Amino acid sequence: MSEEHIPSKPELYIRSIVFWVLSFLWLIIIVTGTLLAFPFSVHVRYSVASGWAKGTINLLRIICNVNYKVEGIENLPQGAAIVMAKHQSTWETLFLQKLLPPQLWVVKRELLHVPIFGWGLALCEPIAIDRSAGRKAIDQMVEQGKQKLEQGRWIIIFPEGTRVTPGESNRYKIGGPILASLVEYPVVPVAHNAGEYWPKHSLIKWPGTITVSIGPVINGYGKKPEDIKEEVETWIENKMLEISDKSKWNR
Repeated sequence: MSEEHIPSKPELYIRSIVFWVLSFLWLIIIVTGTLLAFPFSVHVRYSVASGWAKGTINLLRIICNVNYKVEGIENLPQGAAIVMAKHQSTWETLFLQKLLPPQLWVVKRELLHVPIFGWGLALCEPIAIDRSAGRKAIDQMVEQGKQKLEQGRWIIIFPEGTRVTPGESNRYKIGGPILASLVEYPVVPVAHNAGEYWPKHSLIKWPGTITVSIGPVINGYGKKPEDIKEEVETWIENKMLEISDKSKWNR
């Protein structure tokens, strides 16, 4: 099955259902292992838990023929960094675990209450914020973010706050840039078109090759958060214009 050949809808549904069933079974195994790893360090728990993401990416490639290519890999810095990425799909939340060193995510607190998935997520110690708390949530992210970066863990932030449909963009939030302005760690912008192949709220996974583009490091320390936000947003959204394919939107 090549990128040019799109299977029939029934075949796409069958492949996607098989993928989801196997992915869920793999999730149960991995979460069980993560819970059993509770007495060990967060690095051990993360190593176990991230096996679900890495395995799911492989299942997606084998069953649904969803592949990927990475541009700008040479831009990744040595040591911990703050990644600010486009958020179109569930795919990038998994793939970044395959691509980058041990990491944590800034997530909405409600995700920790999701059965099975949320339990494993909690054991990886994300920065879980109440998005309705306003400035208090930003203060929490900055305080915990400093601690996690000093521990050598990468921080993944989706500055739009939620998944967006290909071709669209949400207002970028200021929380990540505030953190970046207060710590001497680089910011790595990431663009991708995963929403064209794994659309949000869609059972079907479309075959093809996702493009992930890693931008040049942005040094935010001491800058105004608004300037960092503009720099990140400008790079990501301009890159999205280059790698997106309108023919694959709203399929």
